Amino acid sequence: MKHGFIKVAAGTPKIKVANPEYNRQQSFEIIKDAVNKGAKVVVLPELVLSSYTCNDLFLQDTLLCSCKEQLDILMDETASMDAIIFVGMPWDYMGKLYNVAAVVYKGELLALVTKTFIPNYSEFYEGRYFTPGPDKTGYILYKGKNVPFGSDILFQNALMEEMVIGCEICEDVWVPESPGTRHAMSGATIIVNLSASDETVGKNSYRRNLVSMSSAKLLSGYIYTSAGEGESTQDIVFGGHNIIAENGYVLNEAERFNNGLIIADIDVSRLQHERRKMNTFSTSAYIGEHVIVSFEMEKTDNVLDREFAKMPFVPGNTVERDNRCEEILNIQCMGLKKRLEHTGCKHAVIGVSGGLDSTLALIVIVRVFDMLGIPRENIETITMPCFGTTNRTYDNSCKLMNILGTHFSEINIEEAVNIHFRDINHDKNNHDVTYENSQARERTQILMDVANKVNGMVIGTGDMSELALGWATYNGDHMSMYAVNVGIPKTLVRYLVQYSADNCEDAKLQAVLRDILDTPVSPELIPPVDGKISQKTEELVGDYILHDYFLYYMLRCGYSPDKIYRIATRTFDGQFDKETILKWEKNFYRRFFAQQFKRSCIPDGPKVGSVALSPRGDLRMPSDASVEKWMNILDTL
Repeated sequence: MKHGFIKVAAGTPKIKVANPEYNRQQSFEIIKDAVNKGAKVVVLPELVLSSYTCNDLFLQDTLLCSCKEQLDILMDETASMDAIIFVGMPWDYMGKLYNVAAVVYKGELLALVTKTFIPNYSEFYEGRYFTPGPDKTGYILYKGKNVPFGSDILFQNALMEEMVIGCEICEDVWVPESPGTRHAMSGATIIVNLSASDETVGKNSYRRNLVSMSSAKLLSGYIYTSAGEGESTQDIVFGGHNIIAENGYVLNEAERFNNGLIIADIDVSRLQHERRKMNTFSTSAYIGEHVIVSFEMEKTDNVLDREFAKMPFVPGNTVERDNRCEEILNIQCMGLKKRLEHTGCKHAVIGVSGGLDSTLALIVIVRVFDMLGIPRENIETITMPCFGTTNRTYDNSCKLMNILGTHFSEINIEEAVNIHFRDINHDKNNHDVTYENSQARERTQILMDVANKVNGMVIGTGDMSELALGWATYNGDHMSMYAVNVGIPKTLVRYLVQYSADNCEDAKLQAVLRDILDTPVSPELIPPVDGKISQKTEELVGDYILHDYFLYYMLRCGYSPDKIYRIATRTFDGQFDKETILKWEKNFYRRFFAQQFKRSCIPDGPKVGSVALSPRGDLRMPSDASVEKWMNILDTL
């Protein structure tokens, strides 16, 4: 449970109809297996102690009394287990029969959660036996103790307050306003659902979407468990389709028709972060209406089963990647298209270096000009070689501009920069930051002046990863008139160029794009050695795959530095050692805080994904905020 991760389980035992003793034994085996695997929340199906398909046997005292007896035995059997357990069963009270979830923790019955909506249509006829839960939660006396009884009950861990669990039963999630909605709006971060949903063709897809979207709408974790083998097949079949979701994503899903257990780690801290950020998620409507049942479960350093993508900004599979790349390119294009139409601008100006960023920006510009029916000759593509330019990048930039049919210019800036060195009395043999930035600012000055000359617009090429690190020359490549890559992290830039190469019909263009992809990332501001790039960005600031990882989990998920370090060492095990990860994470945080002043005045550009750094949108951060607290955490690792 460290860092807000709660290991949860959804299990479906193989049962026998109307045999509570056997069903309790099988349920206990599932619970024991889940707890042995570290689960702190264990959810079993609806009416698991009796079976869902008892029909008129639900009216028999023998069955109902046996279910309570077996519940008592199950509580004794699990008294030493540090897990909160949800068990479905029938419960008779004051001459009425209720479909309930018995909630058990360390041998104690915490509450009985009643099913609110009783289906009585199609193959379901629960209304023949069961009564909907009471409108207002109250208490019943069981073995000398007052036990909460109703639907509006929340279970909160007193030692980890963000762990709040609400419960609903089967049909409750299928209705327009589910009890889970009230639970979440009263603070529940995890919703559990004990179900007995039968299988019909295509229903599994609908069920999966329902569970995942419920978790998204409620900004919650959702544990759905369903009846399976052993239920009567007189008229219907149950598949044990268990699902664990979090905020719209399915973390784990059972194979249907195969009783068993699934485990997942739900991140309640991230869910709290999402709710803090989304101010439209209101909790005021239902505050005070729920009975809060407190239990004390110690925080433990659990082993994570959850996987974290190495490149969270990049889709995981090829089909999804291609669709996503096309969507991203369209977002970039529509942003620039609107700006050109609004200003009446018929010319674009861009510096082309032969690197990934300028290549992507040029691809976007060409697409936009084709959309608008403006000749590609109106795209002023300029290469500006200087001290660090290599033959490889120079040749690639020239080939790229010629193949795409843009207006190509070459302006060598060595003489202009040397004159500038003379003017400011700087030794050209001193390859310091002045040496580097003078070149970047000279290039930007040329682009701006050419834009004035042709009544055009300078299109920026810098990406989001560079902005996060401040790896841009202030009032140099940092500045433009519209920045099409501002919402694209470096790892995604590479995939967009790769996508463009893969879908290119021109063999010459494809070859150039592939060579650009193979070229080391570099600003090329330091003279080459033996004709090869001597200044490699990732050797200076760290691998972009790490920095994009840090950026995503810090801003998108609100993770603390130690939490990011924990998951990063797991994700990159075998690729980067712990010392390397820690070194570059420290560098990331230092640069991210120190370089905010550059992000406070970046040009306009389109937001593309869920993370953006615009001071006018997603990131309104003081330029002089202290990084001390974050660094103190990292220094303890």
